[in-house]
Amino acid sequence: MPLPSAEPPSHVDVLIIGAGLSGIGAAYHLQTRCPTLSYAILEGRAAMGGTWDLFRYPGVRSDSDMYTLGYRFRPWHGGKAIADGPSIKAYIEETAAEYGIDQRIRYHHRVTRAEWSSEHARWTVDAEVGPERVPVRMTCGFLYTCTGYYDYASGYTPTWPGTERFGGRIVHPQHWPEDLDYSGKRVVVIGSGATAVTLVPAMAGRAAHVTMLQRSPTYIADQPAQDSVARALGHVLPRGAAYAVARWKNVLRGMFLYNLARSRPGLMKWLLRLGVRRALGKTFDVDTHFAPRYNPWDERLCVAPDGDLFRAIREGHASVVTDHIESFTETGLQLRSGRHLDADLVVTATGLNVKILSGIALAVDGEPVQVSRTLAYKGMMFSDVPNLVAAFGYTNASWTLKCDLVAEYSCRLLNHMKQHGYTQCVPRVRGPGMTPEPVLDFSSGYVQRALDSLPRQGTRAPWRLYQNYVRDLMMMRYGRVDDDAMEFRRSGDAASRQALLPEGSTGAGAEVARG
Repeated sequence: MPLPSAEPPSHVDVLIIGAGLSGIGAAYHLQTRCPTLSYAILEGRAAMGGTWDLFRYPGVRSDSDMYTLGYRFRPWHGGKAIADGPSIKAYIEETAAEYGIDQRIRYHHRVTRAEWSSEHARWTVDAEVGPERVPVRMTCGFLYTCTGYYDYASGYTPTWPGTERFGGRIVHPQHWPEDLDYSGKRVVVIGSGATAVTLVPAMAGRAAHVTMLQRSPTYIADQPAQDSVARALGHVLPRGAAYAVARWKNVLRGMFLYNLARSRPGLMKWLLRLGVRRALGKTFDVDTHFAPRYNPWDERLCVAPDGDLFRAIREGHASVVTDHIESFTETGLQLRSGRHLDADLVVTATGLNVKILSGIALAVDGEPVQVSRTLAYKGMMFSDVPNLVAAFGYTNASWTLKCDLVAEYSCRLLNHMKQHGYTQCVPRVRGPGMTPEPVLDFSSGYVQRALDSLPRQGTRAPWRLYQNYVRDLMMMRYGRVDDDAMEFRRSGDAASRQALLPEGSTGAGAEVARG
């Protein structure tokens, strides 16, 4: 496990927060496309990997294929398209080592606050180092947050009556105990999302029996763990070319299926239910356990690689119960239907707590920033917040697809600023008629619980999130960085005596450029 590194320089051009999948990707693009800029990475944990270092529960894996979850610049050559967590973590570590990015990471640095000064055109970033929480302060010209979207410290667990009476053990997948032995145990996994769908077949081999207890069903797609087309391409094309073709094949396939689900939800429902019926047989009650009330992609689709969940059910090692919890008892769970589930171990796969920017307190010129009152610019910046990029992925496709585009665009933006001598860039909402809307149109519980803390989106580009990779690619790889919404500034001596002003006020000594 890496020990706390030497103190980072007091000032860097770009400060990246987070050394997960998006943070390592951002660093690669930055040092490749902006080689004259200095940068450092602050990571709150003891190792890189982000999600793939945090989650250690049995069977942890991606639910996206690695040809799109992997980096565009570094092909994935693992045997499986749906990869396990340790393999993804190793891929991130190998990428960081190959490009020297691992030497730029400062571990055990948990960022707590960042304040922008228009007078000095820089961010002042406060962090706490190590278990003693030693305060450290850095400054940077540009802040790049790659912190993900959820709270690493705690997962979401509802409150149920009687948990204190339960004689077994209750664990949350986000904090899986290293010493937990579930061999021969009766296990109940509460939940029906991606984590539950992963856990149940992974535990079924060792546990006496695993029951997936769900309040309501989720759409689950049986998907091959290996990509036969990608493997065939690898035999006839160079590795890089084979990866690129497989990546685009999966991008377009995903877009087609998503658009089909939104335009023909009835057809997609029928196809998904047909897949489950084929996997579990005609006598299985598919309508009760695998037919949600909502349409496909109102919530994210779950994946069962090679039908592992269905196989565990078919072989009798696992079962699904659709019911509500009345209370915990000494020996298990009492359900609303009157049924009792005996359990030695209960796993609460009940979701995440969304925590935007990892809870970092932002301020601009002494004024606190409420992210929920901002509009998301191109899904990567916040209105009226200068020189800050936040990497967020797609909800309907692989996370890395969008994060790679954000990194490319950020480098284009930084190079444009350097070329023209700008020190500040800030997205501004201009003109009337922009009605704020929720940034995500997702019915998942973790999204609904967090809507009040998330930025909003507008009704038109660049303030609209279209969740469309091809559209974003054209905008972010080839579109203008000096569009009508982006304001640039060159800081002069007089400008250093005043704060960054809203639209319509320029102040003396600060040159303002608008796209």
